[in-house]
Amino acid sequence: MLQLIGKRLAQLVPTLFFVSVLIFSLQHLLPGDPALVMAGEERDPVVIEQIRKQYGLDQPVPVQYVMWIGNVFTGDLGESMRLKVPVSELIVQKLPVTLQLAVMAMIVALVLGVAAGVLSAVKKDSAWDYVINVVGLAGISTPNFWLGIMLILLFAVNLGWLPASGYVSPFEDLQRSLATTIMPAFVLGTAIAGVIMRHTRSAMLQALASDYVRTARAKGLSERVVVWKHAMRNALTPVITLGALEFGTLLSGAVLTEQIFSIPGFGKLIVDAVFNRDYAVVQGVVLVTATTYILLNLLADLGYILANPRLRT
Repeated sequence: MLQLIGKRLAQLVPTLFFVSVLIFSLQHLLPGDPALVMAGEERDPVVIEQIRKQYGLDQPVPVQYVMWIGNVFTGDLGESMRLKVPVSELIVQKLPVTLQLAVMAMIVALVLGVAAGVLSAVKKDSAWDYVINVVGLAGISTPNFWLGIMLILLFAVNLGWLPASGYVSPFEDLQRSLATTIMPAFVLGTAIAGVIMRHTRSAMLQALASDYVRTARAKGLSERVVVWKHAMRNALTPVITLGALEFGTLLSGAVLTEQIFSIPGFGKLIVDAVFNRDYAVVQGVVLVTATTYILLNLLADLGYILANPRLRT
């Protein structure tokens, strides 16, 4: 296992280097000049030139990249051109919000998706199987913005059980925090649950038809032990992969859902930064997101080994 971790960490450096070059290059291909945006309506040439010099925009792109990546190695992700705040400080502010939403959404997705997938596989070709597949397909097909609006209309406007929008930190008021995030978490979780359900069902059907499951049944083990202890552990591999990737997607920010529920997370931060040509914020957020993706893939590899003992050799 240590050799696997070392190999994956060795792959981390060139991958992040390629990602950083890609992020920096694509960002500079966007139309518009951030100096003009910051200069305001008057656009005094002296002010514009001063802004370009202050943020290094008057340098060639390769020089700007070297300056940026050098600062990244020291932990400096730059300063927001619009907010005049260090990017690292913005990330520290927004990351806990997105992390809370992502964790809650994944809990919803895993509980609903895995349970439904196992039940659908065990009850193959029954009424349960057909109903679960229809509901799962509906969860995948339903747009997040529509489901979010419907939940607000039902639980906030008509019933008055939950707040329609906003966010409260769990460190300030845990109950209020859960109330403000349960609807967006459910919106994000149901879409992922449908995908997890289909992968779990497929993996479970393959596992239940394997020789070791037939042997376990021949030994007289109960169906519950056969399903959850023997078949389920081997069917977890694709679920672990999918869960890690989907969690990384959630951490990158759910733009539409955050906009609908006024959640101040990564999604809103990156959208505002793109519209305002705030290079430093876009580069910093995307770099953090890419690093998180790679680390989650490493954790998924370790999860395979823990779930399936045959992979330990």
